[in-house]
Amino acid sequence: MPRNLPRLHGQAGAIAVWFAVVTGNAAAATLCVNHNPNSGCFPTIGAAIAAASPGDTITVAPGVYNTEVRITIPLSLIGSGAAQTTINASGRNNGIFINGISKNLTPGQNTLREVTVTGFTVKNANFEGILVANASFVTLRHNRVIQNNAALNTANGTCPNIPAFETNEGFDCGEGIHLIGVDHAIVADNDVENNAGGILLSDETGPTDRNVITGNRVRNNAFDCGITLASHSPAKFTQAAAPFGAFDNTIADNDSSRNGLGLAGEGAGVGLFAPGPQNKTYGNVVVDNRLTGNGLPGVAIHNHAPTQNINLGDNVIVDNFIAGNGPGTDVETTPGTAVATGVSLLGVSLISGTVITHNVIEDEAIDIAVNNANNAAAAIDAHLNDLPGGGIGIANLGAGTINAQQNWWGCAGGPGTPGCSSVTGANVVTAPFLTAPVALLVTARR
Repeated sequence: MPRNLPRLHGQAGAIAVWFAVVTGNAAAATLCVNHNPNSGCFPTIGAAIAAASPGDTITVAPGVYNTEVRITIPLSLIGSGAAQTTINASGRNNGIFINGISKNLTPGQNTLREVTVTGFTVKNANFEGILVANASFVTLRHNRVIQNNAALNTANGTCPNIPAFETNEGFDCGEGIHLIGVDHAIVADNDVENNAGGILLSDETGPTDRNVITGNRVRNNAFDCGITLASHSPAKFTQAAAPFGAFDNTIADNDSSRNGLGLAGEGAGVGLFAPGPQNKTYGNVVVDNRLTGNGLPGVAIHNHAPTQNINLGDNVIVDNFIAGNGPGTDVETTPGTAVATGVSLLGVSLISGTVITHNVIEDEAIDIAVNNANNAAAAIDAHLNDLPGGGIGIANLGAGTINAQQNWWGCAGGPGTPGCSSVTGANVVTAPFLTAPVALLVTARR
């Protein structure tokens, strides 16, 4: 027992001191990294992390750090700003890997929590610029994530030597930022550009849920979507019988533009996918985003397997500005006829509970295209949207119904009148319709 402890009055004070001494608790420290050998700081980020304790802060001076950063404890890693502090991961798997995977991992019960990374440019990694696996309450903010996914073989869409726990990684190598088995993360105000894909949320190692992706500029990622929420096959080490799911996430106030243009039809502005048996991507909200000029539709909601317990339901698409995107090649099934589309929905299995509301969709040949295959029970709600393009406002290309009441069709006469957008397909309810545009707060995003 240490001697000469300070005298404290009262039992509570004595107990507090005893607890601090016995448990070894100490205040969080701030460590520094600097290339200058006379700075008194650690020379590398890795050395500072190795010396850090949970809860510490590491500040990184301006400069280029040729390294892969691995974080396995709670801490804050603070660069001097993306314009000044660069992690160059050339020849390495990742720029930053926040790794909560352990041999005793119970998916959905993450023990790595409270990690913050801000103020870096992260570039040139073989796979993800920033990878987060099995962690909670992670914050990635004010970073520039560029020119990653260097291992992608664009000739065949493969990523040689990508870790085995990352399944289904064709044509993206994990994208610029990837969350796997992550909950309650905030990915905010980052620039994610010129990677194979932009930001990916998936579920190979555990459920990915209740994350917020907001204020990011996701542009010019050539071979995949700007922002993707996808359910994938579970990693073998989890011994899971079914995918965990990507659900209850919020995609808000992002600019996702000019993605998926490296090859024809490679990427949407935002993609929500549950492609195979038992995949689950549900209950997500895509709100107040600018989705323009992408290789696939502004929003693509797709599954591809029939009646195999897939859940791609209850997703909400609201208050987005969508314009000038590419064709919905999966939804519009006649070869060679797919045209520019704002929102596309393909349901080979039943998709229920989708709400498309308060969006402005323009400069598209089809504003909303729905193909629910043979699912007569499928129902889509599309209300209070501005569909002023003068082409096809809503196309129902399969079975099921679309409740499309209270939309603005580009003129006061309603769908099908001269100057208005039209409707194709059966079982689309359009009356009553709006006789004036919906007043949306999207002017700043145009």
